[in-house]
Amino acid sequence: MNEKFLNRAYGKRGARAVKAHYDAWADSYDTEIAENGYATPGRCAAALAATGLSRSAAILDLGCGTGLSGAALAAEGFTVIDGTDLSPAMLEKAEGRNLYRQLFPARRDGRLPAGPYQAICAVGVISPGAAPISMLTTALDLLPPGGALVMSLNDHGLADASYTDGIAAIEAAGLARLRLQEYGPHLPGINLNSTIYVFEKN
Repeated sequence: MNEKFLNRAYGKRGARAVKAHYDAWADSYDTEIAENGYATPGRCAAALAATGLSRSAAILDLGCGTGLSGAALAAEGFTVIDGTDLSPAMLEKAEGRNLYRQLFPARRDGRLPAGPYQAICAVGVISPGAAPISMLTTALDLLPPGGALVMSLNDHGLADASYTDGIAAIEAAGLARLRLQEYGPHLPGINLNSTIYVFEKN
């Protein structure tokens, strides 16, 4: 019987533990996630498409994993997608999809590839057990004025005030305007939902 990783994904703390978990999960990730009806990549890609972003705009898929989010972006017609992830094993799976322009290992200092990018997609990566809320500011700093950032926050993140307060602080500081906030399915198989956010950088 295949080992299950999903229910152990949300208690990880620190880059080393997260990397080890996702490296070990890479071979069975797509299967286990599909079994649970993973809906958020498609929701995020559709939300980004609805902004009117050019399908030839350069997009950074932040925390791209095995490339499920990149595949969802490609399904919406986006053609210039780069990806970055902490897990080399996940990046190897993403490379096999042949849809990314470039793939980058995540840097230890948290800095992101310079781009330039017109949009950033962060599906499930800014959340407890993955990246801290400070990554939202780091990502926005990479975008030009008018650039779009779509991200998701699942029920675990929505229950953590550091994440919800951090999102509110982005608007309060005038860093970006919240264009969309929509709650819906994330992983129906484990009864987990998520909120999709779309920001436009000021």
